Amino acid sequence: MNLDSLQSIEYELALLVRLITAYSPKLGKLDRSEYLILSELNENGPMAINVIADKLMLNISTASRQVGTLESKEYTKRFPDPDNGRISLIEITHIGKEILQTVQNARSNFYSEILQNWSMPDLKQLENNLIRLNKDFKQRKK
Repeated sequence: MNLDSLQSIEYELALLVRLITAYSPKLGKLDRSEYLILSELNENGPMAINVIADKLMLNISTASRQVGTLESKEYTKRFPDPDNGRISLIEITHIGKEILQTVQNARSNFYSEILQNWSMPDLKQLENNLIRLNKDFKQRKK
């Protein structure tokens, strides 16, 4: 591997995270953790906190605190796992789905503006590479 390329990739990813963080407050009322948890619940249905933590590579106390914040805003709710009453499952509420949809629309519009001059093959390549990079990060674990 070329060290210069790896240094460039590392810097560009750090810059990308910073730029996205700078624009995020303008794209809705969800912070990154709220957005990701609600997206997981919306896509995959109810799940236990330990599953949320595993999917997002968080420790359980962090995931529990973030879910607690979502519950206080009534974006999620808990209910006992029918298969194991000792475990609570978390699900997205109607209000949570509405706010998530609003934020997803704002983000889609924003990215549409940013990427408007990209060709479809370039967009598809970016999509595939980001999916691959995230998959590799998840496989790496902490």
